[in-house]
Amino acid sequence: MFNSVIPNAMTLSAFLMCIFAALVLGVLTALVFSFRNKHSGSLILALAVLPPIVTMVIMMVNGNIGAGLAVAGTFSLVRFRSAPGTAREICGLFMSTAIGITCGMGFIGIAAVFFLVMAVFLVLLSLFRFGETAASSRQLKITIPENLDYDGLFDDIFEKYTSRHELVRVKTTNMGTLYELTYTINLKTPEVSKQFIDDIRCRNGNLNIICGRESNKDAI
Repeated sequence: MFNSVIPNAMTLSAFLMCIFAALVLGVLTALVFSFRNKHSGSLILALAVLPPIVTMVIMMVNGNIGAGLAVAGTFSLVRFRSAPGTAREICGLFMSTAIGITCGMGFIGIAAVFFLVMAVFLVLLSLFRFGETAASSRQLKITIPENLDYDGLFDDIFEKYTSRHELVRVKTTNMGTLYELTYTINLKTPEVSKQFIDDIRCRNGNLNIICGRESNKDAI
């Protein structure tokens, strides 16, 4: 089961077996990474077609060091010409690549077992919402005039409406005449209260306030 299906010389049956296995595992990998997660169509397509592409490359390299270096250089160019994705998307691409490499070497059984283990693990993490932020977690941006001392300025309001608050960034705007404060907050209720925003407006001179969910684009 764990032996390579590729004999000393490549045969048509071994080639088709490896490509077909890579296609099936690629599609299944795409389905696993789309389970209960937001995704783009291009990512799912890439996860599905990457294993057979890598399989073909590995079978053609077949121990040739020069060809292997050329392939590595090509993959590097593709990486730098691509837009950065989230950490989850990068993990999906690495998993598809690993499956493609394993199938390209003829170890279809190992590729299948690796996929099953990773699929079960990923589905369990998604079901238990491992690593996800709380539903009440928000990012709050408040603009204040430069003459206000932002240190502790909104602490009493945060104590009333939030269970946790943290000032994560201070930025000057409008030629230095305004400060933009960025907080990470956990609301006591999942909904953003109108009174919460109104209390901040009274404190910051009715300047801009932005409150929304934290971005999940943890690009690397």
